[in-house]
Amino acid sequence: MAFRHDIRRGALCMLAAHALFTCMSAVVKHLSDVIPLVELMFFRSAFALPVVMLIAMRGAGLATLRTKRVGGHALRAASGTAAQACGFFSLALLPIAEQTALNYTQPMFVTILAIPFLGEVVRIHRWSAVVVGFLGVLVIAAGRGDGFAGGAALGIGVAVAGGMFSALTTLLVRQLSSTETSTTITLWQSLLMSGFALVGLPFFWVTPSWEELGLLVLVGLIGGCAQWLLTEAYASAQVSAVAPYSYSGLIWSILLGWVVFADVPDLAMLGGSLLIVAAGLYILHREMVRRREKQGEEAG
Repeated sequence: MAFRHDIRRGALCMLAAHALFTCMSAVVKHLSDVIPLVELMFFRSAFALPVVMLIAMRGAGLATLRTKRVGGHALRAASGTAAQACGFFSLALLPIAEQTALNYTQPMFVTILAIPFLGEVVRIHRWSAVVVGFLGVLVIAAGRGDGFAGGAALGIGVAVAGGMFSALTTLLVRQLSSTETSTTITLWQSLLMSGFALVGLPFFWVTPSWEELGLLVLVGLIGGCAQWLLTEAYASAQVSAVAPYSYSGLIWSILLGWVVFADVPDLAMLGGSLLIVAAGLYILHREMVRRREKQGEEAG
């Protein structure tokens, strides 16, 4: 690819992707009082498909769907559906910034789940980061002065569960990527997640107004564009170079939550978020160190 190793392009794509994801979250939060969860999930996946199909058409077209690992794709889509359900549900109960911060528990769960899934040995450095990250969750939870009004306790638990399912999805993608291209994985993900939501749609359907319908379509299109930008970011430079920019989502969510929903983060939320982000960045750092050491051993 012509832009590979272009760190500036990768960083810009990552920043734009998470700005769009935050905008999508704001629209989902706005609609969550009137549109059922399953319906939101269907529009998110189904109307992202045109964007995903355009990505596929740049390469092998529909031949991208060829695979011998349908079961693996189905499992990955199931975990992605669970993560999406947790994310959308918790958005209805929590401020956007708080939900975003709690979703950044993903790297901690990746570290934990990599032990049984990938047989990795996790040493004191990464375990320490995991502990710090979960301390951040406790700081956010303990700092709420409203007694968890409005189902906030449930929202916090579901948001953290979303981080766990996102981590599971990441590990399943790692397994699939040994034989499948990223485009194939993304295309199967969108198709299967749309199908999963479609099955439940007749039982939860609420006819939207024209304005709500437009916003629902916008959720899918924004999500699809953000997904494309995320793919481009990782195709432009090494993960270690662009992944830290994913935490810009927290800045976007604080600003948008403040401007649109009048949610002003308190010191506990900011402090807990800082612990979670620091833990995620340190885990990424240790992962890069471990990879370089492994490459050095193989070269020696």
